[in-house]
Amino acid sequence: MQITRQADYALRAMLFLARLDSSKRAATNQIADSQKIPPSFLAKIISQLSIAGLIHTSRGARGGVSLARPADEISVLDVVEAIDGPIALNECTLNNDACAFGEKCPIHDVWCESQTELVNRLRTTTFATFVA
Repeated sequence: MQITRQADYALRAMLFLARLDSSKRAATNQIADSQKIPPSFLAKIISQLSIAGLIHTSRGARGGVSLARPADEISVLDVVEAIDGPIALNECTLNNDACAFGEKCPIHDVWCESQTELVNRLRTTTFATFVA
């Protein structure tokens, strides 16, 4: 499993915002430059993160982007799922009927346990972890 480039960029953008003073906003071009994200790609990411309720955006001379919640309330999982959707190591972890072997599949439990461990790790890792 590999997260998309878009999710990686979203994580970088969120990390940049988490490092800002909570009363500050960042211009998208500032985020793009410092995190080496193509500006046109960042615009789409910003939109998705805003729809997910992870960031606030405002236009104008004093506009910019900021976190919608404190960094300790936003997890890596929140961001990855906002961009890529639910994490699935294998199709059968989200849909038992996807496997031709059904309940007799010897590998199914390994996929499910591994996915649970990964999701829990990403859920418990907040952006405050990276700022501290």
